[in-house]
Parts: sequence; structure tokens; C-alpha cells
Amino acid sequence: MSASLILACLWVLAAALVAMLPMRRQFAPGLALLALAPLLLVYLGMQHNIWVVLAGVAALVSMFRRPLGYFLRRAMGHGGNRDGGRQ
Repeated sequence: MSASLILACLWVLAAALVAMLPMRRQFAPGLALLALAPLLLVYLGMQHNIWVVLAGVAALVSMFRRPLGYFLRRAMGHGGNRDGGRQ
């Protein structure tokens, strides 16, 4: 098994451990994992083919769907709340 796949497996285990933390303690380690994900995906792409990277992207989006949705709404100017920015 390549080093990038081992690191990806460790990243998944770390994300699962962070998910078990209370919500108020998930922010900092979750943000660190989210910041490391693109680097890990590039490393996977350098050692493997695009299909492995796409599987990694699918796993990332699956595990971080709520934070990524929040950041997408903020980027689109909806203020980040779920109701589309209405108050």
C-alpha cells in the first residue's frame, strides 16, 4: 500500500474520531482536517490515477457535507443560514 493511501486511511480515522467529539470541540480539528484534505488529494493524484482522487473527493464531500454547504452558501452571498439568508 502506498504512503498516500495510508495517509488517506489515517485521515478518515481522524475525521471519524473528530466526529465523536462534542460539537463545541469539533471546530478546530475539523477545520484542520478540511484544510489538509486538498493536499492529501493532490498527493493521492500524484501516486495514483484520477479515479482514486475522485473517490477521495466523494468521501470528503460525504463526510463534510454540512460545513461545505455552509461555506458554499456564504460564498454565494446567502449569509450561511439554511433558510437562504432570510431572517
